[in-house]
Amino acid sequence: MGSANALKVIDIGIDTHQEPVVYMRSDCHICRSEGFTANSRVSVDDGQNQIIATINVVDEKVIEPGSAGLSKIAMQRLGVAEGTSISVSHAPVVTSLAAVRKKIFGHKLSDEEVTEIVKDISDHRYSDIEIASFLSVCAGSRLDVDEIIALTQAMVACGKRLSWPDSPMVLDKHCIGGLPGNRTTPLVVAIISAAGLTIPKTSSRAITSPAGTADTMEALTTVNLSLSQIQRVVAETHGCLAWGGAVNLSPADDLLIRIERALDLDGEGQLIASVLSKKIAAGSTHVVIDIPVGPTAKVRSQKDADRLASLFTQVGATCGLQVRCLITDGSQPVGRGVGPVEEVRDVMAVLRRSSDAAEDLRERALFLAAHLFSLAYQQTYEQGLQKATEILDSGAAWKQFHRIIAAQGGMKSLPSADFQHTVTTASTGTLQTIDNRQLARLAKLAGAPNVAAAGLRLHKSVGEKVERGEPLFTLYSDTEGELQYALAYYRQSNIFTIGDAS
Repeated sequence: MGSANALKVIDIGIDTHQEPVVYMRSDCHICRSEGFTANSRVSVDDGQNQIIATINVVDEKVIEPGSAGLSKIAMQRLGVAEGTSISVSHAPVVTSLAAVRKKIFGHKLSDEEVTEIVKDISDHRYSDIEIASFLSVCAGSRLDVDEIIALTQAMVACGKRLSWPDSPMVLDKHCIGGLPGNRTTPLVVAIISAAGLTIPKTSSRAITSPAGTADTMEALTTVNLSLSQIQRVVAETHGCLAWGGAVNLSPADDLLIRIERALDLDGEGQLIASVLSKKIAAGSTHVVIDIPVGPTAKVRSQKDADRLASLFTQVGATCGLQVRCLITDGSQPVGRGVGPVEEVRDVMAVLRRSSDAAEDLRERALFLAAHLFSLAYQQTYEQGLQKATEILDSGAAWKQFHRIIAAQGGMKSLPSADFQHTVTTASTGTLQTIDNRQLARLAKLAGAPNVAAAGLRLHKSVGEKVERGEPLFTLYSDTEGELQYALAYYRQSNIFTIGDAS
């Protein structure tokens, strides 16, 4: 490494999430000689490893001459300690960005172009702004079926793949989301694996919702499992409930999801590729996809649901997956709890067959499990439903759930929120609608899913009669500030519609 462009590393202690940043003095000789300015993309090299980072320019008083600060993720990816000598030079040209620009102008991408884009994103060559550009231009049905297939296959190719030589049939299910509290996955995994069928469930964290399955299960047990740990758990129990992001299955997807979350965006093509790439990487052969439809769900119309189902089926078939799409009622939340801990409470109540268990959550889980049994055994839905119901009602699913939790490291005690507030109804009548999107936002403002105990619990369902002054929902938060922030949002929103009781 030449001394002319060498700088000493300072661990500046700034969390820039997943985008590496290098902090350089405004009078730095390298910035001047190379023409670097704030936001320039540069290559940072310690003689062994190399990363691409974004420059932030700081005043002279912040950093010593001859030094450069690295953000936490930059230190981690480069694998350096403070005081290490690094060189900073122009970043290599990322040629796949030309394909992103091509897509911006409405042209179809070839398989090779999609593959190069995904590979460059996976190799951390894209800045967050460039990833956001790619995601935005692909949203809104702008990818055709060929492009979605190419995107799915490219995302699989970038990561590891699980294989199950002892299980010729590997089952999975996925709900595309949009319904607060719809935590069917732990129930389905317990029922299916209790029957001896293989269902290695690797789930994602929330993108735009108050909790993903991984967030919910993390409140109860360890979900950050390695590939070998997942294989051991499945060998012992036929199932698992792990976080997919920990095991490098379709890693490009996790990089995309991080930006989608910031944009509050979940585009059709990216959604399909995200779901199916994870299923293929996990070694699945048969998948049931739940597509809830409702005026405030993620999918608003039957037409959109039919299109999504057709694309899922086509892409799955091309990639060697047998996919069955189920279009379900997405008009209201499922269960009573929204947020990781509150959703765990609902799951446990259904598994225990408690008298106060949410009937809609139970029915939806049995419906999905029945279809998986139907796929696996080539049976009718009714035969599948009978089998699923027997497993749940006999307590076998509850015992199986315990086995899976024990294999993943044991059951944690559920945390409690420090602050809570119960909102009562302002009028008498019938609860006619609940806005799914606004309800999800309310739970997120309270702190979910970042704080496991944050969220809310509904005390009334659509169709129920309510009396003025009766509890409508209870809000849970870790701080008084977040609680008041969420309540302020509730007061200016229109989440619950209460009409005449007649």
